[in-house]
Amino acid sequence: MLTYVATQNAGKLAEMEAVFASSPLQLRAYPGYRAVEEGAKSYLENALIKARALHAELLASGIVANVIADDSGMEIDALDGRPGVLSARYGGETATWAQRIALLLNELRDVPYGLRTARFVSVISFRTASGDEFHGVGEIHGHIAESAFGGSGFGYDPIFVPLGQQRTFAEFAFAEKNARSHRRKAADALLGAMR
Repeated sequence: MLTYVATQNAGKLAEMEAVFASSPLQLRAYPGYRAVEEGAKSYLENALIKARALHAELLASGIVANVIADDSGMEIDALDGRPGVLSARYGGETATWAQRIALLLNELRDVPYGLRTARFVSVISFRTASGDEFHGVGEIHGHIAESAFGGSGFGYDPIFVPLGQQRTFAEFAFAEKNARSHRRKAADALLGAMR
């Protein structure tokens, strides 16, 4: 099933393509997709905003197709769940990922490793060409490293250490991360809901 992805983030697109590679969905980027203003209430709300916006863009261009969108974030217990749904905007709209990571590490500077528990959350929404909607949720728990490590992945991957691991997501090989990530779990839940 041809499915357009509501994202301008090349890293997210690559991960989405990887986690859905063995599914019936054939993911494609839509060059005309324009990022939309997200709400701050929930990952599901943000995923729906993106999916519905791209669906409307496609229809306006005469394209009838399926759409998929993801919203994800990191929730850190010692920061009362921040940055959460504001993960991609933490520190301000113009902050770089390096600046966001530095901000979080600074906020956690006096928190011992054992109390730096966190989780990555992903919600993926699928909207059929006819407007039916399905959703999947995935989480992975871990800790926040004391410094950034690794050069793979994107976003907060350099500071997130999954439970049972000694490496950050940015130190994982691409396929290794995608086999266990929050996005993989959300994809599996979505495909289950669609069945």
